[in-house]
Amino acid sequence: MKAHYVHTNIISNNWRELVRFYEKVFGCIQVLPERDLSGNWIEEGTGVSHAHIRGVHLKLPGYGENGPTLEIFQYDENYFGQKPHINQPGLTHIAFRVDNVSTALQEVLAAGGGQMEKLVSKEIPGVGLLTFVYALDPEGNIIELQSWKKS
Repeated sequence: MKAHYVHTNIISNNWRELVRFYEKVFGCIQVLPERDLSGNWIEEGTGVSHAHIRGVHLKLPGYGENGPTLEIFQYDENYFGQKPHINQPGLTHIAFRVDNVSTALQEVLAAGGGQMEKLVSKEIPGVGLLTFVYALDPEGNIIELQSWKKS
């Protein structure tokens, strides 16, 4: 099998506001058209009765026109379960490589996001100095901010 990574999806409580956060903080760019999806096909594909989904894809920084996207969608009726934890099985976070982790964290905080734990640095033998922190977008999704300096 040959595979090509396409996108990561975030289901949002307010997709327009969350899109603005990722545009402002990380420089993501909308890929039009906006999506407005409903009908039998989407109900069958998602298993959600009366599914109606709205949202948009965002180009990720560092990739060209055909790079993977961040898909931010919102259902008319979202399911509310537990918020994600960094050590729970399954997909837990998205990561962005940044020039300065501390500065990027301040931008996340200024845009309505949060911080989970401490900013740390660790020399990884043969790889370099890793600096990272886990942050939160305004809806509580986990974002890793990281930078690498070669040894």
